[in-house]
Amino acid sequence: MRWNGLFDDLEAQAEVLERGQRAAEIEERTRGEIGGLGVLDRLRAALGQPLRLRVDGGLAVAGTLVRVGPDWLLLDEGAGREVVVPTAALLGVRGLGRYSTAPGSAGVVASRLGLRHALRGIARDRSAVRVHLRDGATVDATIDRIGGDYVEAAVHPAGELRRRQEVRDVELIPLAAIAALRRAGGE
Repeated sequence: MRWNGLFDDLEAQAEVLERGQRAAEIEERTRGEIGGLGVLDRLRAALGQPLRLRVDGGLAVAGTLVRVGPDWLLLDEGAGREVVVPTAALLGVRGLGRYSTAPGSAGVVASRLGLRHALRGIARDRSAVRVHLRDGATVDATIDRIGGDYVEAAVHPAGELRRRQEVRDVELIPLAAIAALRRAGGE
């Protein structure tokens, strides 16, 4: 009987050791998988969720995440207002859940629709926009053209449609200078 107790004790110790090793392996694999996730993987899992963003230029943006592109986000701020935020201008995100999408799960088409594509759609729409620059300045305008790394915007009074007599100037804005772009007169 003593040996039976000894073997039971050895078996219990081995089981505790195995559980500890398994837990350590799970923790290590989890750290490795989290290390392979990117910001966009975290954001794609939050589609349809309300988020609060901190953006270059001291800008705070809050709304429901509607789209995630390879280098931009689209939030619906409510009341017909939308905002496009380049991920390069993103300083922080609040309201994310604990989940992420798998790396590379964006899909072929979505992964190719970069910021320039989104801005082309806005330019075609001829919407009046407020461009928030990374230095905190704003430009009220309509995007006329999209270059390789810039937009040309017809500057006019806020909330006005682009009319020849309302255009005060045309401003070239490097894409790297854009912190956010709001449609429908958002502030």
